[in-house]
Amino acid sequence: MDKNFKSGFVTIIGRPNVGKSTLMNHLIGQKIAITSNKAQTTRNRIQTVYTGREGQLVFLDTPGINKARNKLGDYMLMAAERTLNEVDLILWLVEPTTYIGAGEQYIIEKLQSVKTPVFLVINKIDQATEEEIVHAILAYKDKADFAEIIPVSALKGKNTEDLISTIFRYMPRGPMYYDEDTITDQPERQIVAELIREKALRNLSQEIPHGIAVMIDRMKTRKKGNMIDIEATIVCERDSHKGIIIGKQGAMLKEIGSQARREIENLLDTKVNLKLWVKVKKDWRDSDMLLKNYGFDKREL
Repeated sequence: MDKNFKSGFVTIIGRPNVGKSTLMNHLIGQKIAITSNKAQTTRNRIQTVYTGREGQLVFLDTPGINKARNKLGDYMLMAAERTLNEVDLILWLVEPTTYIGAGEQYIIEKLQSVKTPVFLVINKIDQATEEEIVHAILAYKDKADFAEIIPVSALKGKNTEDLISTIFRYMPRGPMYYDEDTITDQPERQIVAELIREKALRNLSQEIPHGIAVMIDRMKTRKKGNMIDIEATIVCERDSHKGIIIGKQGAMLKEIGSQARREIENLLDTKVNLKLWVKVKKDWRDSDMLLKNYGFDKREL
C-alpha cells in the first residue's frame, strides 16, 4: 500500500433537515442514508465509505442534534453526541443564515469540550446570495474554534470536491479499513427498511412519520436468482394512523410500496417483489424492548 495513504473517521453533525444525509450520499456517490424534509429522518449512526487516490474516509451520518422528547429521542441524541470525541474530524453543517437558534447554540456548547478539529460547512449555498453566505460566515466564525469554514451545496454538488481534498489534509496516514468497493457497513436489510421508511415519510402527513418504524419480516432470493421477495411491516402508534398509512382502498400503502420497490431494485440491482403490512404498537418510541426490536440497541452506542 502507498505509504502516503491516509484514512480516518469523519462525523457529520447538525440540527435536523440541514442536509447531512444529502451531503453524505453525494460524497460517496450512492444513496445510503434516507432524506426527507421532516425531522428525525436519520435515527442511527450510518457509516459510509469514500475511497479515492489519496486514501479512505469513513463518514458517520448522525441523527440531528436537538432536545429529546422520548426514549427514541434520547437514543438518537446519544448516538449523535458520542461520535464527537471518537472521530478524526467533525463536519458541522449549518444553513446560510445569520440566525443562530437554540439548536445551533446547543451544538456550540457541545463543541466547547471537544478536542477533535471541526469544519464549519455552510450548506445550501445554491439557495443563497453571495452576500448572505458572507454574512453567515461572519455570524458563525467566532462561535467555535473552526479548523476550516467551507460553503457547499450538497444537493448540487458545489464545492464538495474541495471539501473532500481539505478533509484529507487533516487525516493521518493509515490503513484501508474497508475494501475499496465497500460503500457502507449497513446490512442490506437495514437499508431496505430505511428506504421504505423514507417513502412513508415523504408521502404521509407531518405527524405520522415520527411514529413509524419498518421491520423486514422476510427477504429471500428466488432459486433462479432473478428476483428477491421482501415482506415488511410498517409499525405505527395509533389505529387512526394505520388507516391513513393504508389509505382509501389501500392506495397510500400501494404508492409507498411502488416508490420503495423502485429504489430497492436500484440498490440491489435486481427485480423485487415487495409486500407491505401495517401494524399498531402503541407508544413504541417509549419502550426499550420495542426500540430494540426495531433495531435501536443502546448497548451499541
